[in-house]
Amino acid sequence: MASFSRWRPHPWHGLAPGPDAPRVVHAYIEITPFDAVKYEVDKETGYLRVDRPQRYSSQPPCLYGFVPQTYCGERVQALSPSSDRGDEDPLDICVLSERPINRAEVLLNARVIGGLRIVDRGEADDKIIAVLENDDVFGGVQALDQAPAALVERVRHYFATYKLKPGAENAIVLDGTYDAATARRVILAAIDDYAERFGTLST
Repeated sequence: MASFSRWRPHPWHGLAPGPDAPRVVHAYIEITPFDAVKYEVDKETGYLRVDRPQRYSSQPPCLYGFVPQTYCGERVQALSPSSDRGDEDPLDICVLSERPINRAEVLLNARVIGGLRIVDRGEADDKIIAVLENDDVFGGVQALDQAPAALVERVRHYFATYKLKPGAENAIVLDGTYDAATARRVILAAIDDYAERFGTLST
């Protein structure tokens, strides 16, 4: 008999990063391109919590969530030279898919193709970019430069502006993009940071 959980696991701590990580990872989706409100998983309960309404017309151009059992600590920070520390959150992931997925709190398999190196108020806040595994349109994309340039630019623009507040300086610094190999190193660093901080809770 296949193993299963009798109770709903915490999406950060109770789910695994995936048997083929870091090439293909499990992604837990918090927000979709249809959401005008930014949701984040509540670290204590595992339920989605309203973080803030999206300002202006800013909406994510792709699925957005995190890789379970990852943590942005010292190892992730070491791969982000312009940062001072990790943001102490799970590693964020953006997933490109051709067919619209309009609900959050779903788990999917995502093949890693690259990433954005982002520094938020001195904290490493990388965004892994991946494609939905077996997607009819994006399924063959192996590298970030094979994805539509306009779509990648929309992802960059979203994260460059999603925390803007009137009259306040933008605290977000986009420190470039990186390839799939580097993204895989960031994921492994985040898995190791998690194991050091919390231990390995499931496989």
